[in-house]
Amino acid sequence: MTTVLIVDDQPMQRFGFRMLLESQDDLRVAGEAGTGTEAVRLAAELTPDVVLMDIRMPGMDGIEATRRIIASDPEGPRILILTTFDMDEYAYAGLRAGASGFLIKDALPEELLAGIRAVAAGDAIVAPSLTRRLLDAYVHHLPAAAGTAPAADPRIASLTDREREILTVIAQGWSNAEIAERLHLAESTVKTHVSRILAKTGVRDRVQAVIVAYDAKLVEPA
Repeated sequence: MTTVLIVDDQPMQRFGFRMLLESQDDLRVAGEAGTGTEAVRLAAELTPDVVLMDIRMPGMDGIEATRRIIASDPEGPRILILTTFDMDEYAYAGLRAGASGFLIKDALPEELLAGIRAVAAGDAIVAPSLTRRLLDAYVHHLPAAAGTAPAADPRIASLTDREREILTVIAQGWSNAEIAERLHLAESTVKTHVSRILAKTGVRDRVQAVIVAYDAKLVEPA
């Protein structure tokens, strides 16, 4: 059973999400929050598996709430950002704050359900090409993303040459299958490399690994 905390300042939006989630045998609504402050408190009290996090809310927004939830418990809830537009500039900031991905609010019900299950399983639900498009569009707006030279970034210092190569192409939007084909590796080997990259860089999922690659200037925004 996957427990979900719904965070949105619109009561009708929360009601719609609740009705959808309660129709599933493997999902349970742990609680609802209408503000970022309330989301931080309930995430600590209820320890849900996944937080559906709206971005624009009065007072503390979803980005700051995400940052505080992750900071208080790095191994805690996976956070799925919900945004109105697929190129919302705040979505990138949400990913940098520690979210495991983002979905558009008008996504199909099955897409939202699949996203929740994927995030709960430890996957990132942003498609590689969409991740690259989002980062390319907005990384230059965020001074914190400027990073340092690759050799000076402690998060990638322990990576082998092959792991650094794979991290670079992940950030370029390659899937595991594409990496395996183009680098002449077994897909199982690629998955092993990706797991090691996540462990060594101290990130929880593929999206956060892409952000590390941008911060370390392994890739640059187009």
